[in-house]
Formats: sequence, C-alpha cells, structure tokens
Amino acid sequence: MSDSRTPEKGSAGADDGPERPPRYEQVIRWAEYIKAQPPEVWGPQQNAVVNGQIESAQAVDVSAEDTKRIREFARAELDEAADFDTEHAER
Repeated sequence: MSDSRTPEKGSAGADDGPERPPRYEQVIRWAEYIKAQPPEVWGPQQNAVVNGQIESAQAVDVSAEDTKRIREFARAELDEAADFDTEHAER
C-alpha cells in the first residue's frame, strides 16, 4: 500500500479500465502536442491545469499536524533521491 491517495492498479477505485488510456500515454500525447504547437497555444492550457491543481490543493482542509507530516515525508524522499543521485554520479 502506498502513501498516495491514487488507487493501486487493479483495486476497486483504480481507473485502469480499457476505456481510459494509461497516464503514460496521455503524457506522451501532451509532449507531442506541445512540440507541435507554439507556447501561445499550449501555455494557457497548461496554466489552467496547474492553477486548477493549486486551487484544489488549497481547498483541502489539512491540519498543521498533517502539513508537518507531509513536509517531513517530502524532505525524506528528496534526501533519499539526492543520496541516490550522489551515489550513482560517483560511478
């Protein structure tokens, strides 16, 4: 079980049915789209998505304790990633 609110693949809440392509394919399609379109076209679209995500995050009622726990988790993950990068850069 992960610490994510995203349902795990195959679980009852997962969105991995045949009617919806995997997120990876959507990311590839977006990358191809922004390569083919000027920033004036895709920039406002991307801004709308990001702004929507920020507004959604701000609307969630998170306690100070939860905020601290989330920050500590993020800090530990970033430290672990930095350690991994340092170890593999030395090789």
